[in-house]
Amino acid sequence: MGSGMYGRQTDDTYAHAGFGAAARRGARPAIVVVDLTNGFTDPAYPSGSDLSDVVAATATLIEHGRAAEVPVVFTTIAYTPAEADGEMVTWLHKAPGMRAMREGSPAVAIDERLPRRPCDTLVVKKGASAFFGTGLASVLTGLGRDTLLVCGATTSGCVRATAVDAVQSGFSVLVPRECVGDRAAGPHEASLFDIHAKYGDVIGLAEALDYLAEGVRSHV
Repeated sequence: MGSGMYGRQTDDTYAHAGFGAAARRGARPAIVVVDLTNGFTDPAYPSGSDLSDVVAATATLIEHGRAAEVPVVFTTIAYTPAEADGEMVTWLHKAPGMRAMREGSPAVAIDERLPRRPCDTLVVKKGASAFFGTGLASVLTGLGRDTLLVCGATTSGCVRATAVDAVQSGFSVLVPRECVGDRAAGPHEASLFDIHAKYGDVIGLAEALDYLAEGVRSHV
């Protein structure tokens, strides 16, 4: 893997353990945009930060995906009043700031800077992973997808959880670095290191666009 982020000893330990091999790249990808909603991309919200660069990079990825006829799935966290105000969602005891993610509020709306279309699937979730308690795996299987380009926020939370569940559900995972973000640099970088070591490939946006373009060429 050789990132050097935590020093040579860490790299050697991970290499000895057999981590960091390249992920398999399938021929039928999908783009999964995790929680790029106002509540995460707008710093006016307590849970948000300025993710303008992440939104712009993800928009570029989506537009290139359209040319390759790659389906796009968006996710949002949204709680009913009973969930947001009650005791039933255990996660909200640990992360009470998430109670602001209420159904129908601007916080849970997809950032309007993203090129979302009516044909794009929207997955409403209650936890970190886009797979937990949702029908995402069935949707992707029904579409015949084998590889996921995972974008979104936050890297250390919902993106990482989605990457873990994706590979456990049988999908190869690619994470374009420019298309994910977090409210703090340390957790962001640590999570990218962890994803790349164990669950998927962290790649540059240029490589992701080349991968999508290869799909276009294969259909010509």
